[in-house]
Amino acid sequence: MYTPRAFAETDLAHLDALLAADPFVTLVTTGEDGHPFASHLPVLYRREGERVTIEGHWARPNPQNHHVGPALMIVHGPHAYVSPSWYPDKEAAARVPTWNYAVAHLSGTVERFEDESALGDLVSRLSDRFEASVGQSWRFEPERDDHRRQLRGIVGFRFVPGRIELKFKLSQNHPVANREVVATRLGEMVAPGARAVAAMMRARAD
Repeated sequence: MYTPRAFAETDLAHLDALLAADPFVTLVTTGEDGHPFASHLPVLYRREGERVTIEGHWARPNPQNHHVGPALMIVHGPHAYVSPSWYPDKEAAARVPTWNYAVAHLSGTVERFEDESALGDLVSRLSDRFEASVGQSWRFEPERDDHRRQLRGIVGFRFVPGRIELKFKLSQNHPVANREVVATRLGEMVAPGARAVAAMMRARAD
């Protein structure tokens, strides 16, 4: 990922925040034909110091479920368009339309698993995490045959990144006055992504 020094982050707390806000990732691998293949998946994230572990599952018909080895996982943060007409700094030649955003690229290794007990544990933890987020209480019940049968349709994965790149492009290359105006304008917008970008910009100004 192209990351100018001004936009690079190294604090893994920012990765924690991205995945807490949006744990729906893009997992990219290379297929047997040499072409990239991407899946879009909800995941569970855990960090212990510098070690990150991410778990999820594929539908069994997904050809990516056969992949073992190197992979790229993209964690998507908020993003928003920025108009140069907002800037009080009116250096027209240097001020152009742009996009502010936060994103993480994780490069590492995928391991797959399909034993019933491990899949049941994964589905149980996934349902606990995401049911709570919508105020509901569906649970995986391992004693139920119909629930266990559903596990045959999935393959689990565990992803451990060896390299983590965080890019937070938040107008850091602009004068303070420009950054303040951009944060204000984005914070006034209806789009939640714009407001989230504004909050990130303000947090870095404190």
